[in-house]
Amino acid sequence: MTTVTSAEPTPVSGADPFSAEILEDPLPFQIALRAAGPVVYLERYDVYAMGRYQEVHAALTDWQTFQSAAGVGLSNFRKEKPWRTPSLLLEADPPHHDAPRAVLTKVLGPRELRGLAAAWAADAESLVNELLSAGNEFDAVTDLAAAFPLRVFPDAVGIPQEGRENLLPYGDHAFNTFGPPNELVAKGEPRIAELMASISGMCGRDALTPDGFGAQIWAAADRGDITHSQAPLIVRSLLTAGVDTTVNGIAAVLFAFASHPEQWTRLRSDPSLVRIAFDEAVRLESPVQTFFRTTTRDIEIGGTLIPEGKKILMFLGSANRDPLRWENPNDFDLTRDPSGHVGFGFGIHQCVGQHVARMEAATVLGVLAKRVESFELIGKTRRHHNNTLRAWESLPVRVKPVS
Repeated sequence: MTTVTSAEPTPVSGADPFSAEILEDPLPFQIALRAAGPVVYLERYDVYAMGRYQEVHAALTDWQTFQSAAGVGLSNFRKEKPWRTPSLLLEADPPHHDAPRAVLTKVLGPRELRGLAAAWAADAESLVNELLSAGNEFDAVTDLAAAFPLRVFPDAVGIPQEGRENLLPYGDHAFNTFGPPNELVAKGEPRIAELMASISGMCGRDALTPDGFGAQIWAAADRGDITHSQAPLIVRSLLTAGVDTTVNGIAAVLFAFASHPEQWTRLRSDPSLVRIAFDEAVRLESPVQTFFRTTTRDIEIGGTLIPEGKKILMFLGSANRDPLRWENPNDFDLTRDPSGHVGFGFGIHQCVGQHVARMEAATVLGVLAKRVESFELIGKTRRHHNNTLRAWESLPVRVKPVS
């Protein structure tokens, strides 16, 4: 980081936050970003960045000034045609955002989730039984963090069996495209037509079971709460955001416990901490690392005048480790109150499916706490690079089952 000497000395960085080096380990860059100031100009992409909690939180809650409707990625939907239709929730602001948000909030409400609890618990028991029967070593990402959501969430939405293998590749590409058109985006482009056709085919009324989230979204269209043209797009938004992020959140909490065995002992002695544990892991790892906003007016922040129409890159992961907000921010600590973290966003665009993710994680952790005395990392761990997500590709673990 360097500081430009001018009438308005805005810190400037030539770093590329989407480089392989920073995606592998973003912490040194985030430390430098926070130290440089409340707003930093990223000259490589001609955008302004925020890495401190106070400014990120304020921007997330001020949708009137920091709009999502121009896209939450580097590209601007007002100027460029995307490869997909913008999300009616993530990439829309009031009033267009309100009706789809209200419908999905109701569909994913506490009553509906309570009805799934017993079936999900049975699925988690079955999965853990399968893993322990096969031995004491497995990959916590592929065999657990990805396997459990892919067992329960597609059934809850009501999509067909055919094509479910496309959910993770589709979501991975979608989140990559929020960043610059780099090699990560290029890697996914050859399959995007195939993936889009597969996912879109799952969202039609006739493809969905009559008792899932998807059918409830179509029922809302029949009531006139949303239009029939909006219904498949809302189902698609649910599939886009509801798998990869949850997989990475569960992987984050499993990695945290494998790295902090004393916290696993604490959880086993008090299973009521499962939800705190998940939120603390989301704060620490921030499965969603970044999102863009676009200014609707000239605004001054920390002495920097940001013009109307400029892209703002908010570093959620950096804000969640800001020592001005969190004591010992790099520690995974179940005695901490992690509420207020921005890992699920904040304000009107806060993740509408966060309660689903929490329930999936709590269900898995609850079963593991009963069946596994301890687990540890073995072999080489590998990160999966994505322009937006903080993800794991492999977490080999060895467990000691409860005798």
